[in-house]
Amino acid sequence: MPRTITIDPVTRIEGHAKITLQLGDDGKVADAQFHVTQFRGFEKFCEGRPLTEMPSLMARICGICPVSHLMASAKACDALLAVEIPPVAVSLRRIMNLAQFVQSHALSFFHLSSPDFLLGMDADPAERNVYGLIRKNPELAIDGVKLRKFGQEIIALLGGKRIHPAWVVPGGVNEPLTTERRDQILAAIPEAKAIALKTITWFKQSLDQYQEIIDNFACFPSLHLSIADEQNKLNVYNGNLRVVDKDAKVLATGVKPADYHTLIGEAVENWTYLKFPYYKPMGYPEGMYRVGPLARLNVIDSCGTPLADKELAEFRQRFGRVPQSSFLFHYARLIEIIFGIENMQKLLDSRDILDPFVRARARPNRREGVGVSEAPRGTLIHHYKIDDHGQMTFANLIIATGHNNLAMSRGIKQVAQHFVDGNHLTEGMLNRVEAVIRCFDPCLSCSTHALGQMPIEISLHDAAGKLLDVARR
Repeated sequence: MPRTITIDPVTRIEGHAKITLQLGDDGKVADAQFHVTQFRGFEKFCEGRPLTEMPSLMARICGICPVSHLMASAKACDALLAVEIPPVAVSLRRIMNLAQFVQSHALSFFHLSSPDFLLGMDADPAERNVYGLIRKNPELAIDGVKLRKFGQEIIALLGGKRIHPAWVVPGGVNEPLTTERRDQILAAIPEAKAIALKTITWFKQSLDQYQEIIDNFACFPSLHLSIADEQNKLNVYNGNLRVVDKDAKVLATGVKPADYHTLIGEAVENWTYLKFPYYKPMGYPEGMYRVGPLARLNVIDSCGTPLADKELAEFRQRFGRVPQSSFLFHYARLIEIIFGIENMQKLLDSRDILDPFVRARARPNRREGVGVSEAPRGTLIHHYKIDDHGQMTFANLIIATGHNNLAMSRGIKQVAQHFVDGNHLTEGMLNRVEAVIRCFDPCLSCSTHALGQMPIEISLHDAAGKLLDVARR
């Protein structure tokens, strides 16, 4: 008889999800599905609100990556105002965004995923967590705390608080950087850089023991999408959309953020609240692509900073020009942490970083605006429309985790078919299925939004657990 294995909840991720594995008569995995079980309708909540509220409102989507939504939302509002924001405001926004990358990547690598690296996929679940990590390798655990604290304190120094800062506004930012705060950030950079370089050295030395995982963790050909600057260098704040295939062939480049719809379509399925973006020219579901740290490194020609470019060259020498294993998202995160620290130092050392002219002011001058930037988890798109009074009439959000939905769904099937034996099931097998999701570092609170009429199912049970009724939409 066919059987189903349910992993509920998926652990060490941000948000709520479950995985179902369908077994065939032979006990082998025949199919798998990744279900996002929470629903949050921010696209509808914002209708009727003034556009000036949008960055702060959108930051409330998530407590893990509020800065990312601040950036994309503010850029969409800049487009509605039709203003060119002051150059120093661009630099200050970039610094905050890079700080967000450092703290978010540190959380993902050190606290959510490294228990699998250091303690083993088959370790006792009671130990395979951040507390077990502290007992096993306190230095690594402390380094993770320090690196995340470094990023969060920069966000607080710039924006006034670590979570939901109201500093990024339409037209720029609302306060210039002071000499004291600049020097405080610069003083913390050497230690953060040393931790990042030490960590990537340790990780590279340990990769040989993960070869089977590298070969089977969502390792398949796909497209890769991100923004890139005019020189095709890594730029996580500003640039145009670019798509490459598994052989680094460029399928689209220089696509303006406002034209994202020419590249990306969105589909829905009745078993998850997470949309399925796809590459339009190839259709659904064949147009699967990935975003995020690995995709960015596959799309760009170079990072544009010395240490990150050195690490990128070694990464490509070892795994090829366009590596396909999603396990390598972890490696790519460490390269981006180094890139972020180098870039922040360069921006803070610039001559005009203390310029007090940090905001352009205007009334709404367009009915429609699109903001695109890179979040730690991948490309983030905010698309807004307003009425004559500057009030929101429409919002469409395409979140980084959503872009990866097709790849995550295919990835759990690949991992389950390779590692899971329904006849001799172990907890470590199921942990590997969860771990491939952790490679993508999904943020499900951010990504569950409606496209048209989303399906819902409500079950009514009595006190004894007997099913009384089911309502479906």
